Amino acid sequence: MTTITKTTRIDIHFRFLVNIKIFLTIAVMAIGALFSIPCSAQVIDPVKFFETTDVLQAKLSMDWGKLVRNSAKPEYYPATFSCQLGDSSISEQIRVIARGHIRKEVCFMPPVKLNFHNNSSPKLSSLNSLKMVCTCTENSNGDQLLLKEYLVYKIYNLITEKSFRVRLMNLVYEDVSPKKKPYTGHAFLIESDKAMAKRSDCIPLKNTRSHSEYTDRDQMTLVAIFQYMIGNTDFGISANHNIILIQPAKDSTARPIVVPYDFDYAGIVDAYYAVPNEGLEIENVRQRLYRGYPRTEEELKTAIAIFNKQKEKIYSLINGFELLTEKNRKNIIDYLDAFYKTINSSNSIKSIFMLQARKM
Repeated sequence: MTTITKTTRIDIHFRFLVNIKIFLTIAVMAIGALFSIPCSAQVIDPVKFFETTDVLQAKLSMDWGKLVRNSAKPEYYPATFSCQLGDSSISEQIRVIARGHIRKEVCFMPPVKLNFHNNSSPKLSSLNSLKMVCTCTENSNGDQLLLKEYLVYKIYNLITEKSFRVRLMNLVYEDVSPKKKPYTGHAFLIESDKAMAKRSDCIPLKNTRSHSEYTDRDQMTLVAIFQYMIGNTDFGISANHNIILIQPAKDSTARPIVVPYDFDYAGIVDAYYAVPNEGLEIENVRQRLYRGYPRTEEELKTAIAIFNKQKEKIYSLINGFELLTEKNRKNIIDYLDAFYKTINSSNSIKSIFMLQARKM
């Protein structure tokens, strides 16, 4: 018969306690991991956020009066951004600042930038900082103008991947003052410079300027023809006006690539406040004027082929965008019909994109 001594009993007891401790440690870690999964799963994927075509239901609550009154000297103000993403309801504290130039003067609410990169917004922080375009007036006309500008971004996405993606929202503009009634209208968020560039294996070039003819030639040809397509002259490459420059991340010697944004002055949008620059020989923004430099027949043929290839998708996008009134959809189609007639006429191509192109 085996005799269990006092020492043996102590050893068995000790090992039992050690095993219990190990078991409890593993159990606590497992439970902690279990509870952490839902939280991490709710963090927003910034790429997928802009890939979806669903209209985001959201609310932005802040002191709008203070933002508007101090828009001339913009500063960040606290706000609460709430939205419904899938089965998740998110409401987090962010910061908002006024931006833009003309729209700050003519619109009831200026365009803004939303800063999600805060400790108070863990689920939205991956979106970093995004520009938001608001309705210019609190009525259906202002809403339609915004929807037309949103559509311009979507059209350019069909022309090239080197373009800003946008996300449309049905937004409740709520003031912190209970005396002011909430306003519901559309708004849209614009993909960040960094995220847009990363999709093309590029990086944004900050504080960098370049002449149009020193940028990537093929891409600049697309940009110039697209701006002619939508009737937009409100951009400047050397002044970094309504464009950003990006460059391949692995080639610092490559020519910068031009990516345009802000299309509210385009003739296709036809905003009531949009007027052409006094130095241009056009009477209104609906008149097209090519602001690019001359290109060879072969260069133009290559670029125009892209626009022709995407024509059916572009028209389908417009005709299927039922948030726009039927009248506005027809006006846009008519405006584009004139463009496509031009780019499929050899005489017009030579006249507009070669002989009448910019020389300096």
